[in-house]
Amino acid sequence: MPEGHTLHRLARSHQKMFGKAPVEVSSPQGRFEASAKLLDGLPLVRAEAHGKHLFHRYGRDLVVHVHLGLYGTFSEGPVPAEPPRGQVRMRLVGATHFADLRGPTACELLTDHEVAVVRARLGADPLRRDADPEKSWARLSRSRAPLAVQLMDQRIFAGVGNVYRAELLFRHGLDPMLPGTALGRERWDEMWVDLVALMRDGVRKGRIDTVRKEHTPRATGRAPRVDRHGGEVYVYRRHGQPCLVCGTPVQLTELAGRNLFWCPTCQPAAA
Repeated sequence: MPEGHTLHRLARSHQKMFGKAPVEVSSPQGRFEASAKLLDGLPLVRAEAHGKHLFHRYGRDLVVHVHLGLYGTFSEGPVPAEPPRGQVRMRLVGATHFADLRGPTACELLTDHEVAVVRARLGADPLRRDADPEKSWARLSRSRAPLAVQLMDQRIFAGVGNVYRAELLFRHGLDPMLPGTALGRERWDEMWVDLVALMRDGVRKGRIDTVRKEHTPRATGRAPRVDRHGGEVYVYRRHGQPCLVCGTPVQLTELAGRNLFWCPTCQPAAA
């Protein structure tokens, strides 16, 4: 599932391609047809993201809410738009570009109130200026649930997925099973600042890089990582490979239905 930086990149891209100008909106697949007719020809006022949710605002009570889920994707290209291929839920055509949405978990037209309800369920998004990390800290620090579980809870941290979760814990030498109640405030403040920086870097690059300069392929002479997700990481999807810092084999387990990667030496279990 795409993590938050991907949705923020999409919002920026769509704002640049379609913002402030009339947009042709259609639904070749037909499942979004009624809503598309209401929007067709209206200017896109603003595209923005909150966590893993994308919002296209066309006016009062006219907001398209998209959640890509596991299989949703946007494909983009210059106009004239090619004939739709596959199950295109929503097509946007502007003056210079078009974008096709396929396979999303959600693609729906919402009122302003309904958007507020969706956003009220979400935690602080490290990529938003209006993020309130105090609320996230309050929930995390009162819970005995493992940090690895809480970091993936979109009600606490909107936009953080499996990669950022694993890498943030590694970078701060934390046992993934450490309960939130055992995390000190100073450490939390350091983690939040780091998470914001990592995710902003992801928006700029379009990939997740979490490895510090002294551990990059250039600095160490090792081969670059080859993975369809791209990016240089410490533990994510490196099960059985040596830790880039200490050489211990990276471990893998399942936690709350998701794969969890960590280094038992760099992230020792709490006493």
